[in-house]
Amino acid sequence: MDAKKVLLVLVVVFVGFWMFTDPNGLADTAKTGGVMGWDLLSQLFGAVIDFVSAL
Repeated sequence: MDAKKVLLVLVVVFVGFWMFTDPNGLADTAKTGGVMGWDLLSQLFGAVIDFVSAL
């Protein structure tokens, strides 16, 4: 079995276990991660707009 497939199976099993043992913790972590990802994406686009404007 390919290493990527094994890693994917392990991640799926871990998230599934986490979902059954602590669903509120998983939801909070997903929410926080989504907010952080959106903030980083907004900063990236702002930096690209500033760079293009400076040209």
